[in-house]
Amino acid sequence: MPANKRLPPGPLTYLITSGESNPSNFSEKKSEIIETLRIAVESGIKLFQIREKHLSAKLVFNLALEAGAISRGTGTKLLINGRADIALAAKADGVHLPANSLRADVIRRSFPSGFLIGVSTHSLAEAEAAAHQGADFVTFGPVFETPGKGEPTGLAVLQQACDRLGHFPVIAIGGLNESNWKSALDHGASGFAAIRFLNDAANLRKLVQGIQNEYR
Repeated sequence: MPANKRLPPGPLTYLITSGESNPSNFSEKKSEIIETLRIAVESGIKLFQIREKHLSAKLVFNLALEAGAISRGTGTKLLINGRADIALAAKADGVHLPANSLRADVIRRSFPSGFLIGVSTHSLAEAEAAAHQGADFVTFGPVFETPGKGEPTGLAVLQQACDRLGHFPVIAIGGLNESNWKSALDHGASGFAAIRFLNDAANLRKLVQGIQNEYR
């Protein structure tokens, strides 16, 4: 498990929002995201990423500001996808950088020392590069088959990445659900990320309780 002091202790459960909001449905979807975040905080989810790519910067900031007021001071870290500037302005905990975004070292040089940086990676080379460039963790995948995400890496390659990076946190992503999340941790992952699985309130409570029982 990770030793990075910017990250919460224990298995890293990482909830990523569904990306379904847009300017026309923003009010409704914002309420859904905020309610999901409340449940995530209550349940003990460690990382929560706002990943709403169809919103303007102004609306993402609006959402992040309200979300930050809920997560701040709890065990749940709030990250904003791709927009370190919005994350900092809204007093979120950090940013999650897509694979085609700025490098982690660019963000690290320009933002406060406690600012959390996650990076999406899809190969051993990308994961190693992100670790060397100052990221706090990477997501690695897709581990399992996921619609529209290409050929899955599988558990063996996930384990290679975890072994190669040693104690650096690698979070499995892609097709994670109730039947396979534990296998990702058993193959060396520091945690797992999910959209569909973790955006279900019933799953959140049952899942986190199961992890706590398994790993305490």
